[in-house]
Amino acid sequence: MADLFTPYNFKNLTLKNRIVMPPMCQYSVQAEDGTPNDWHYVHYVSRAVGGTGLIIVEMTGIHPDGRISNQDTGLWSDEHIPAYRRIVDSVHSYGTKIGIQLGHAGRKAQDAEPSVAPSAIAFSSRYKMPRALTGNEIEELIQAYKEGARRSVEAGFDTIEIHGAHGYLIHQFHSPLTNQRDDEYGQDYALFGERVVKAVKEVLPEGMPLLMRVSAKEYVDGGYDVEYCAKISERYKDAGVDIFHITSGGEGPIGSDGGPKAEPAYQVDLAKDFKRLLQVPVIAVGLLDDYEVAQDVVLSGHADLVAVGRGMLRDPYWASHAAKALDGGQKVPKQYERGYK
Repeated sequence: MADLFTPYNFKNLTLKNRIVMPPMCQYSVQAEDGTPNDWHYVHYVSRAVGGTGLIIVEMTGIHPDGRISNQDTGLWSDEHIPAYRRIVDSVHSYGTKIGIQLGHAGRKAQDAEPSVAPSAIAFSSRYKMPRALTGNEIEELIQAYKEGARRSVEAGFDTIEIHGAHGYLIHQFHSPLTNQRDDEYGQDYALFGERVVKAVKEVLPEGMPLLMRVSAKEYVDGGYDVEYCAKISERYKDAGVDIFHITSGGEGPIGSDGGPKAEPAYQVDLAKDFKRLLQVPVIAVGLLDDYEVAQDVVLSGHADLVAVGRGMLRDPYWASHAAKALDGGQKVPKQYERGYK
C-alpha cells in the first residue's frame, strides 16, 4: 500500500514521494516584465532542499494581459526562458521534479486594459467589465498556450499543468455561468479547453505527462457540480490530460453563498469522486497541512498525490519534517543532518 513517501511513477515522471507544492502566486515581479527573479529562485529551490517531490511553479501568464496582476510571472517570450531554466536546474540538483502552471486570468486579470473573457460578464462589482473575445482572438490564445508549453519544455520543466480552475479563462469557457456565447465555443463548453490541451500536447516530448487543474464544483447559485465537471474533463482527458489536480470554487468572490467550510481535507472527497468517475490519477489539495491528514489521503487511496500549499508557505521543509514525524525514511541534506538527530 502506497503512503506519502512511496515513490510515484507516471510515464517519464518519477517522483521520490507523493508530496506536491501546488502553484501559489507570489506577486513579486517588481519589473512587471513577467521574468522570475531572485525571490522566485529562493522560494522554489528552498522547497526542493526541503524534500518536496514535485514543485509546480505559480500560474504563469501565456499573454501579458493574461496575468492576474502585472507583478505575476509570464512565459510569452523566449527571453523568459533562461530565468526559468536557472530555477529548474537548481531544483533538479536536489532530486526534486518541477512543473509549471500555464494560465490566463480572463476576466480576473486586474491590470489588463481591458480584460477579456468568453462573454462580457464582470467577476464582481469591484472588477472591470471584460470584453468578449473574438473568434480570431480565441485562436491566438490557443496558440499562446502552445508557445508557452514549448518554452516550458525548452526551460527543462518535467511536466506542465494547464490552469482550468478558480474562475480563470478555461474555467470561464466551460462554465455556463460565464460562457454565454452564441458561436461554437458557446454551444460546446469544453471546446476551448479541449483545443488548448491538444495544442499543448503537440509540443510535449513523448512520455511527458500533462496535468490540468480544475474546479470540480462551483459554489454560487446555478453553479455546476462534480458530475458536470467530470463530463467536461472527460473531453480534456481524451484530448491528452494525464493527471487532474482537483480544487473547487473561484467562480464567485470569496465567501460566496454555498461555499464549504474551509477545514482540513475539505476538498478530498471531490478528488476521490473525480478519480472514481474518470479513472485517472488525481492530486488532492485543500488544507492538507497536517502530516497525518496528508498521509491518510494517500493511504486511503482517495488521491495519488497530495498538494500542500499554505503549510509549505509557512515551512519550506514541510516534506522533511513530515518524513521525520511519520518515519518516512526520507534523507535530508547532509548539511542539515545534525538537526534531525
